[in-house]
Order: sequence, then C-alpha cells, then structure tokens
Amino acid sequence: MTDTRQQNVVDLLLEQHEQIRDLFAKVQKARGKRKEELFSDLVRLLAVHETAEEEIVHPASREKIPSGEKVVAGRLKEESEAKEELAHLHDLGVDHPEFDGKLAELAEAVSAHADHEEREEFSQLRKAVSEDELRKMAGALRAAEAIAPTRPHPAAGESAVGNMLLGPPVAVFDRMRDAVRDWSRSNKG
Repeated sequence: MTDTRQQNVVDLLLEQHEQIRDLFAKVQKARGKRKEELFSDLVRLLAVHETAEEEIVHPASREKIPSGEKVVAGRLKEESEAKEELAHLHDLGVDHPEFDGKLAELAEAVSAHADHEEREEFSQLRKAVSEDELRKMAGALRAAEAIAPTRPHPAAGESAVGNMLLGPPVAVFDRMRDAVRDWSRSNKG
C-alpha cells in the first residue's frame, strides 16, 4: 500500500477499484451472515467511492481533459444505473432467489465502468494534471469520502453540487443506521 500522504488521486482510485472487484468476488462466494456483512461493506464502499468521484474527480476531468464533458457524461450514466441496481439489491436482500444473478450482472457492469474510468478518464487526468495537484485531489477525495452517504441514493442524482447539498444530511442518517445495525449485530446473544 502506498504512503497516503504521497498517493495521488488516480492511484487511490485504482486501489479502490481493486478493493471493489475483490469485494464482489467475496460476496459472490460467501453464504449466510458473512455474505450479508460483505454485501454491506460493498454497498458502503461503492456509495462512498462514487459520491467522492462525483464531487472531486469528475469536475476536474470536465475542466482539465480533452472531451471531458463527454467522458464524464458517460461515467455518470453508468454510475446512475449502478446506484439504481445497488439500491434494488439492497432492498432484495442477500437471501432473495434473484440476488446472486443480479449481483453478478452488477459486478460485470461496475467492472466495465471502472475499466472505462481507468482508460478514458484517469489516464487523461494523469497527463493533464500535475502530480502535486493529483496528490491534493487525493486528500480532497478522502475528505469527501469521510462525509459521504454509506448507501446508494439514486434520487439524489450524480452531480457534485447535489452531493454536497444532500450528501451530509443523508450521510448522517446512513451512519446512524449503520451504527444501530452494527450495535444490534454485536449484541445478539
């Protein structure tokens, strides 16, 4: 793992993409309570990751890379579809008969989305933005993740402004719900 003070935003996001792919594989193999726990971890990571990208990375890409608006529009469409499906899976629950099939479809779509970001957005961002600025963006991304919602909220949209306005109150609610869930799990006798 890279020293986080020296890590740039592209390297941080690539690392998170690997964590997401790994979590999808673990959820697909797990059963019972462990599957539920891993899926909760996946939901949280995806929600936080996408929110932070929408607030920090996509605006920079729009401004700094050639055809940035077009590149970001494609990624936002994919993110919107993934949020809808993730919310649907969350509502279904891991024990639902359709869960595994729908999870596999989502894993494939999220992996394709990550590949598009890596090829079309991150590689250009790395060329267009100085290393120092990319490191500063990593710090801003971490700050955005710290206050991001921990569940998908498809109705909130995919804009940086929307996330900044709606994100903090929704995040407080999500984090309170997470704390109650975690407390209840740890106190089951």
